[in-house]
Amino acid sequence: MEKNIIKGRGAYEGVMEGEALVLPDSVQGWAGLDEKTGIIIEEANSKYGAYIGGKILILPCAKGSNGWASHFYSASVAGHKPTAWVIEKLDSRCAACIVELGIPAVVETEEEACKIIHDGDYIRVDGNQGTVEILRRAE
Repeated sequence: MEKNIIKGRGAYEGVMEGEALVLPDSVQGWAGLDEKTGIIIEEANSKYGAYIGGKILILPCAKGSNGWASHFYSASVAGHKPTAWVIEKLDSRCAACIVELGIPAVVETEEEACKIIHDGDYIRVDGNQGTVEILRRAE
């Protein structure tokens, strides 16, 4: 049977359900995310052209400079806010972004979330309990 619950640590409280966007290469802030459109513009990224707004972002870690969080914040202000985070390895860039956006987050997952969760899976992120549940697999 395929795993449907991933345990981690709740980093920002709240519960959110929605569609997953898995970013196995992470994404740069500067030169990686168009803050005005919420679209990934990093040409070498496997998710080039994907839209982050309204998605639950699944990432291994942050990527790029210390200003990483500010780019996601700017996209959020422009109306392109993700609804939750699942981040395998927490660092200061991710922590700043989690707090700035104020959306549920589960971090430091016990397993590689980027390999277990797939694009389009409908998942529940529980930042209170530190769990991620796959409710429905994408077709």
